[in-house]
Amino acid sequence: MGFIDVSSAANKWNISERSVRNYCQAGRVPGAVIDKGIWLIPDDAEKPERKQRAGKIPTDILSRLRMEKEADVPGGIYHKVQIELTYNSNHIEGSRLTYDQTRYIFETNTIGIEDEKVNVDDIMETVNHFRCIDIVIDQANYALSEAFIKQMHYVLKFGTSNSRKPWFAVGEYKRLENEVGGMETTHPNEVATKIKKLLKSYNISKEKSLDDIIDFHCKFERIHPFQDGNGRVGRLIMFKECLRNGITPFIVEDDIKDFYYRGLKEWNNEKGYLIDTILICQDRFKSYLDYFGINYSK
Repeated sequence: MGFIDVSSAANKWNISERSVRNYCQAGRVPGAVIDKGIWLIPDDAEKPERKQRAGKIPTDILSRLRMEKEADVPGGIYHKVQIELTYNSNHIEGSRLTYDQTRYIFETNTIGIEDEKVNVDDIMETVNHFRCIDIVIDQANYALSEAFIKQMHYVLKFGTSNSRKPWFAVGEYKRLENEVGGMETTHPNEVATKIKKLLKSYNISKEKSLDDIIDFHCKFERIHPFQDGNGRVGRLIMFKECLRNGITPFIVEDDIKDFYYRGLKEWNNEKGYLIDTILICQDRFKSYLDYFGINYSK
C-alpha cells in the first residue's frame, strides 16, 4: 500500500482539498496519517460517504454512537462511553484525574480545577483519548490495520511531554526495549515483523468471536509495540473490534484492573481468568445499553 497527498486525493474524489483535510481530521479516512504536518492518504482509500440526515433513532450500538456523536447529544450512550472509557483506561495507567474532572473536561472543554496540582500530560491524554474514541467510532467497520494502530498511538500521545523526547516515537514503534509487569516484551527490531504477522493471522477470518478479540489483545500487549500507551491503544482496539463484529463492547474498569492484569499474565496457561473478567465488564456495559434502550446480541 502506498500513500497519496491531499491534492491527489481531491482530484481522485472530485472534491476540494479542504474537504479532504476535513475528512482526515474527522477520522473518516481509514489509514490516513500526518507526517511532518502533511496528511498522507492510502492510495486505495475510498471517498467517505455523505452522512445520513436524522431520522428514526437507531437501536444498535454503533449506529447510536454515530448518531449521538454527529448530533452532539448530551447524556446519551456516546457521552457515557467517552467519559467511562477515557477515565477508566487512563486511570488504569496511572492518571490522577478524577472521574468528575474527566467528565468536566469532556462536557465543557475546559479544565476548571482549583487549588490542586494537576499533571499536564493527564489532561492532554484525556483530551486525546476522547479523540481516539471518535476515530474508533468513525472507523469501526474497517478491518484492523497497522496504519490504524499507529494512528491511535499518534493521537493519544500527541502534544504530551513524551512526544518532545528524541527517543520517544509518537505514532511509530518503540526504539528502546521495555518490560511490562516484570516480563520481557518484543525487541524493537522485531516489532514491525511481529505486528504484521499478528494482523495477518487475525484478519484471515472475516468474523471474529469475543475470544478472538481477547486473544489478539493479549498477543498485542505481549509484543508491546510502543514505548508507552500500549494498554490504552490495545483496549481501544478491543472496543473497535467488538463494534465491527456485532459483539457487545465493554470497558475494563479501574476497580477490576488487578483481575485484568492477572488474566493477561496467565493467558497462555489459563484463558478463563481473562475471559471471566471481560464477561463481567461486558455485563456492566449491557446495563448501560438496557438503560438507553439499545439492543445487543452477543
